[in-house]
This record gives sequence, C-alpha cells and structure tokens, in this order.
Amino acid sequence: MPTMADVARHAGVSVATVSHVLNDTRPVLPHTRQAVLDAIEVLGYTPNTLARSLVTARTRSIGLAVSAISNPYFTEILQGVEASALEHGYGLLIADPHDDPEHERTVVQLLHERRVDGMIVAPSAEPGALLAYLSRHHVPAVLLDRTVDMPGGAPAEVGDAPRFDQVCAENAEPMSRLVSHLAERGHRRIALVAGLPGLSTTAERIAGYRLGLASAGLPYDERLLVHGDSAAEGAERATAGLLSLAVPPTALVTGNNAMTIGALRALRDRDLSVPGDLALCCFDDFAWADLFSPRLTAIAQPSREMGAEAVRVLLERLAAPRRPARTVRLPCTFVHRTSCGCPEERPEEGDRP
Repeated sequence: MPTMADVARHAGVSVATVSHVLNDTRPVLPHTRQAVLDAIEVLGYTPNTLARSLVTARTRSIGLAVSAISNPYFTEILQGVEASALEHGYGLLIADPHDDPEHERTVVQLLHERRVDGMIVAPSAEPGALLAYLSRHHVPAVLLDRTVDMPGGAPAEVGDAPRFDQVCAENAEPMSRLVSHLAERGHRRIALVAGLPGLSTTAERIAGYRLGLASAGLPYDERLLVHGDSAAEGAERATAGLLSLAVPPTALVTGNNAMTIGALRALRDRDLSVPGDLALCCFDDFAWADLFSPRLTAIAQPSREMGAEAVRVLLERLAAPRRPARTVRLPCTFVHRTSCGCPEERPEEGDRP
C-alpha cells in the first residue's frame, strides 16, 4: 500500500507538502498541488483519515439529522447536502430523529460522539433539548427547513442565548399566493390542512393562509383550518372532517406533499373529483404531481438548493466561529397546473414543435 512518502517521491516534493495539500494546513502553489494530486491518483494512495483528524482536529464529516428521510422533499434536501458536502471534501453521517424530541436529542449526541465537524438539523416541534445540547457542547450547527425563535443581533453564543444559522424556504408569501389564486377563481370557502403544530413551517403557512384570505377580503373561519400533523393519515382524517361540515369548503390547500396524498385519499373515498367537486392546491411540489389527473397546482420549494446552502453556511461557520448568525430564506416557485380549476394551458401556435 503506497504511503505519503511514496506520494512525495513521485511528485518530487516533501512529505510536509503532501500533508499540507491533504489537510489544507498551508497554501500550496497550484502546480505543486496538482503534482501531488496526480501522484495520489497514479499511486492509488488513500489518506489515513483517522491520523489526519488527530493532526487537524477535524474529521471532514458533517452530521445530518432530518426526519422522514423517505419523504421526497427531504430526500431532495439530502441529495443537495450530500452533493455539496462531497464537492467540498466532506463525508456525511445521517440520522432520522423521527420528529421526536427525545430521540432527536439522542441521535444528535451520537453524531457528535462520532466527531463530526458540524451538523445540519431539521428541528422538531419541541427543540429545547436539542438546542441546549448543541449550545452546551459548542457544536457548529445549521438549522434546516424549520426555524426557531432566537434573539436578533447576537453573536454565535452570548450567555444563555444560543444562536444558530438557519436555512429555510419562504413560507407565508407562497401560501398566501395559493389562497389568493383560489379566491380569484371565485372560491369563498377555502380550507387549509396545516402541518404539525409547533413547527415553524406550520405557523408560517397558517399566517400565509390568513394573509391570503385577508387580501381577498374573505373572513377567517376557524372551522376551515384543520391540522393533518404533516402526515398522510392525519390529513386524510382532517379532510374527512372538512367534508362533513354542514357547509363544506369548495377549495382546499394542503400544507405539504404527504398531506396532499391524504387529502386525495379522503376525496377518493367519497367519490369526489378535483377540481369538479373541490379545487385543490398544495404546498410542496413533487416528482409525480404533474402525472396526477388533474395535474396538481403547487408551490415548489428549492429543496436541493436549501441542502447545498446549508452546507455552505455551515462551512462558513467552521471558518469563522464567532461571526453573527443569520437566517437565509430561499424563494419558492408557483407551479400553475389544473387542480385549482384552471384550464390546461396550451402552447401558443409559435411554441409548438
């Protein structure tokens, strides 16, 4: 098995130079760096990551803790995190907290014990124990998708007020746009199947729902706001309850992709059609939304971009631990299809192949 000394001889440099290239511990001239990398490739040299971590106090690994990894939304976030981490020379350790505060605290500790350089975490609805652990152990961390309220303007950590970088999508304005669009279609009883209480995404999308109603001059009716707890089963039950109202809604907005599936099941069980009997819009686009009949009008979140941005922000935190923390919000996209009741958009004559 080739050694670092073999790489140094092949590249015509010192062992120290090879070490600097591998560990980024000192600037190396581009042509010298390339010579070392070429020698590594030719010889098939594999660095001893354990030994390197002892020298640098870094393992070049990132811990990722997100729930419902099987959810297409989080799967795309994971892909964005992984691609960006690999691009920067970092490996990825993944754990699923199952949106359970106690389990969340446990898996984060396990990732920390594996000496990851930093973490990216989608916090649960009760993240107190998680934040306390990260703060107490000074773990560089980025909160992903879901935010937590923290005092503004503080550095990374001041006394008992921990600060963490956060990366998420816009929620209120895109949700407001869905509601406004349905109101423009003539709907006056627009319902929302919201997510799990306690999550920032749920609260922000409810705020957007109410903003959309107000903008359209529609009253808020608390009976039309139900919680599907961010899951298909919960949304199915919640939608069934809406359909049982004396005056049911004529339009429905779902708060995430899993709840869209649950709502569609409830409609199917009652032989109701979309948009004939009920117009439907959803927060979260997904790969097969365009294959449904009718095609689903949706808000598409920049999931892969969020994952990549979280890695970038974390690496900036590792490079400058004391800089002020910040929250980065990425814009969403309104994907206009036909489940809202709009006719199929046909290409103009000149656009046809």
